[in-house]
Amino acid sequence: MNTVLDDGRRQWQAAALQAAVEAQAERLQRAGTRVVATLLDNTPAFVVLDDAALAAGIVHVPLPQFFTPAQSDHALRAAGVDTLIVAPALAARWPGLRWQPLALAGESLIQARLAAAGVALPPDTAKISFTSGTTGAPKGVCLSADAMRRVAQGLVDALAPLGIERHLNALPFAVLLENIAGLLAPRAHGATCVMRPLAELGLTGSSSFDAARFHAAVRQIRPHSLILLPQMLRAWCGHLAQSGERTLDSLKFVAVGGAAVGAPLIRAAQALGIPAGEGYGLSEGASVQTLNLPDAERPGSAGRPLPHARLRIAPGGEIEIAGSLFCGYLGDATPMPEWWPTGDLGHIDADGFLHVQGRSRNVLITSYGRNVSPEWVETALRCEPAIAQAVVFGDGQPALSAVLWPVHRATDEAALHAAVQAANATLPDYARIARWTRGRAAFDAAGGMATANGRPLRAAIRQRHADALDATLTATP
Repeated sequence: MNTVLDDGRRQWQAAALQAAVEAQAERLQRAGTRVVATLLDNTPAFVVLDDAALAAGIVHVPLPQFFTPAQSDHALRAAGVDTLIVAPALAARWPGLRWQPLALAGESLIQARLAAAGVALPPDTAKISFTSGTTGAPKGVCLSADAMRRVAQGLVDALAPLGIERHLNALPFAVLLENIAGLLAPRAHGATCVMRPLAELGLTGSSSFDAARFHAAVRQIRPHSLILLPQMLRAWCGHLAQSGERTLDSLKFVAVGGAAVGAPLIRAAQALGIPAGEGYGLSEGASVQTLNLPDAERPGSAGRPLPHARLRIAPGGEIEIAGSLFCGYLGDATPMPEWWPTGDLGHIDADGFLHVQGRSRNVLITSYGRNVSPEWVETALRCEPAIAQAVVFGDGQPALSAVLWPVHRATDEAALHAAVQAANATLPDYARIARWTRGRAAFDAAGGMATANGRPLRAAIRQRHADALDATLTATP
């Protein structure tokens, strides 16, 4: 019999999982649930609740564990959540609620009914994915079951030649990329989803990652595929390079997405035995749209469109997508167009590979009139081993400047200077960094420099480092 889930304690067969799903769907319907929110780790309980909500026609709102209490409360109110299911340790976040025990898929959870006001949702909404944007306030993206299935089937069709039978869930299930590409797609293909509590894989919060612990887990689990964020891949490569270890031959594919990756990191990963391929997607398209595959790749690009996706470039250079669009935003009744403007700039080359250049709203115009996407320059900087994060500025200035976060605190100025020079050597003169400074606070939400999901808060970073960026003491020749 085929094992559909493996949590390290139990191997779930399809019949047992389906029985748990049907029982939970009946409980939700009997309680009159309309919108259920979950705040859970990567366990079978999440899968059962996700499937049960879909089967019962109930909207599911997965809350990421890295959301702040304020962000979670905003999501609950905005979506009109009437049932909340969480791990018992999280009850203190909502001290005024009356909790009831819920035993589900071998896990002891708690649930509470909320006095939610009815919220009008776009037709066919099955799931609401909240993304914390640059303002920090999560935006609700409403997705239909059909759109999610289209993406999952597109991945199944594209990855079929690889013969993937075991997928390790390395990202939180509440993150749409893992929810669709790491749960729906492998199961539709007949593969086993291997899950562990995220801490066992070295991932804590939104930006703390223990690459050594992760590598040990990969060696023990021996998956065929997994999905990583660029910084996780960078840290894993750093661990392998330092330790002299290599990945196992069980890995057939490692998808990398969520932010720009860059050709140097992809090539470095492949040289270390990690079969990495960069992709591109967005919540408004129900996750992944393009992907580099082992038999069709171009490092530095985001890959070719998957079977479910249609892409085109608007006259101004903006990427537009069709084929698996969302139903709409929460609180916005604007009808969906056939083609969705992503806000990303890019081009499609003669062989059909998508090249993403950055967000249109972030484009810098130097005092010499040159347009520069900061993400392009930031990717070049992050490809240097000494630099973990970089944020570039220069709108209205004669040259660009950057705030840098080194990989190691002990990294000295000379090493950072050399890294900036090396990155500059790969860039045209108008896109080179002339001034830089170290980050004065951690690049995370707690430090006020990034959103909960790792996007830079550019205005806050610029304000915090204005004196250093405007000086010339650390100018790079």
